[in-house]
Amino acid sequence: MVDEKTFALYEQFEKVNSVAPEYYSQYDVKRGLRNADGTGVIAGVTNISDVHGYVLRDGNKSPEEGVLRYRGYNIYDLTSDPSLEHRYNFEEIVYLLLMGDLPTSSQLADFIAALDAKRELPEGFTASMIMKETPPDVMNLLARSILMLYAGDENAEDRSPEHEIQTAMMLISRLPRIMVLAHHAMRAKYHDESMVMHRFIKGQTTAETILSMLRLDRSFTPEEARMLDVMLCLHAEHGGGNNSTFTCRVLSSSDTDAYSAYAGSLGSLKGWKHGGANHQVLAMQKEVKEKVANWENDDEVAAYLAKLVNKQAFDKSGLIYGMGHAVYTLSDPRAIVCKQFAETLATGTEYEAEFNLLKAIERLAPEVIVREKGTGKEMCANIDMYSGFVYSMMGIPENLFTPLFACSRMPGWAAHRFEEIVSGKRIIRPAYKPTQLEQRTYVPIESR
Repeated sequence: MVDEKTFALYEQFEKVNSVAPEYYSQYDVKRGLRNADGTGVIAGVTNISDVHGYVLRDGNKSPEEGVLRYRGYNIYDLTSDPSLEHRYNFEEIVYLLLMGDLPTSSQLADFIAALDAKRELPEGFTASMIMKETPPDVMNLLARSILMLYAGDENAEDRSPEHEIQTAMMLISRLPRIMVLAHHAMRAKYHDESMVMHRFIKGQTTAETILSMLRLDRSFTPEEARMLDVMLCLHAEHGGGNNSTFTCRVLSSSDTDAYSAYAGSLGSLKGWKHGGANHQVLAMQKEVKEKVANWENDDEVAAYLAKLVNKQAFDKSGLIYGMGHAVYTLSDPRAIVCKQFAETLATGTEYEAEFNLLKAIERLAPEVIVREKGTGKEMCANIDMYSGFVYSMMGIPENLFTPLFACSRMPGWAAHRFEEIVSGKRIIRPAYKPTQLEQRTYVPIESR
C-alpha cells in the first residue's frame, strides 16, 4: 500500500493552496460574491422572492426591518392565520412557489392529492438505498437517494416543463419520508436501538407525515403539527443568492438534469456555514446553559456573552451563533415568526425558562458586541436562534435539523431551477484572476 506521506501531500497542503491576501484587494475581488460593505453582488434577477434587510442611500448601507416575501406575499400573512381550518400552510406555499399564484380551494385540494400520491417509494428502495450501507449523516443519504431516484426515472434527462414539475413534486413528497426512514435506520446501525419504520398515512400533510413516522407511538398534537408546518414554511425559500439555491441555479445553468441539481443543493446546505449552522447554535446555547448559573440574571448572561465575543469561551471564534445575517439587519422576519410560535408552545412548560434565556441572549448580544468590540454594526437574531429550540421541544433529534431544512427548501430550489431554465439561458461562469503570471520553464522528469 502506498504511503501518501511520501508525496508530502499533508505538509504542503497549506502552502500549495494559499493565495496571497493582497491579491484580493489588488484586483478588487468580491470574495464570497460580496461587496466591501457586505452587500451581495447582483448575479441575477428573480420573481420568486424578496429578501430585504437594508437599503442603499448615496452608496451607504442603511438598516431596515427585515422583509421576506414569496411571490410578493409577506411571510407574516402566509403564516399568521391560527384557525384550525388553516392550520397547515406548507402545501399552499409549495403551490405558490411552483405555480406563481396562491391556489383556490379546489386547486389546493388537487395539488395536495397529487403530492400525496407521489409519496410511495420504488419497490425495494428502503432496503437497498436506506437500510444498506447507511451513512452516518442523513444529508448524505438524502443526496444519494435523489441520485438513485434518477436511475428509476425512464425520462430522467427530459427537460420539459411537465417532467420538471413532476420531478420536483415527487421529491418534495418523498424527501420527508426518506429522511425519517434514514433516521430510524441510523438509530439501529450506529446506536444499537430498535428500528421501527412506520408506513405513511395517506391524506396527512407533510408536517403530520413527518411527526407520525418519526414518533414510535405515532401521536402528536395539532399544535405540534402546526408548529412544524410553520417551520417548513419559513425555510421554504430565501432568495436566489443563498448558497444552496445559487448552487442549484449554477448547476441548472449548465443544463444538467434535475436530480443532479437538487443533489448538489443538498451538499451545499449541509455546510456548517449554511444549513448546518444550527448545530453550532445549539452547541453554544448548551454551553451557555451550563456555564451561566442564574439564567434570569442579565449581568451573568452578558458576562458570558462577553467571553464568547472575546474568544474566551465555546469554540473561541468570537462569534455569538444565532446572531447576525448576511442580509437582515434590524430583524429577521423568520426569527420573529418562529419566536412567536415557540413562545406559545413553551409558556407554562418546563421549556419556558430556556426560552426566556434565548430571549435574553437575543436582547443582550448587540449591547455586548458594541461594548466589547466597539462596532456599531446592526445585528439581529436569525432564525437559528430559535429553530433548534423549537425542534427540541417537539422531540425532534438534532441529526434531523438540517435535513428538515432541506425538505423545506426543496420547493424553493425547484422554483429557482425552473426560472433559470426558462430565463437564465447562459451558463454561469464567473472569472478568476490568475496570480502566477510568470511563465515557468518545463524541466524533463529525469532532470528535476
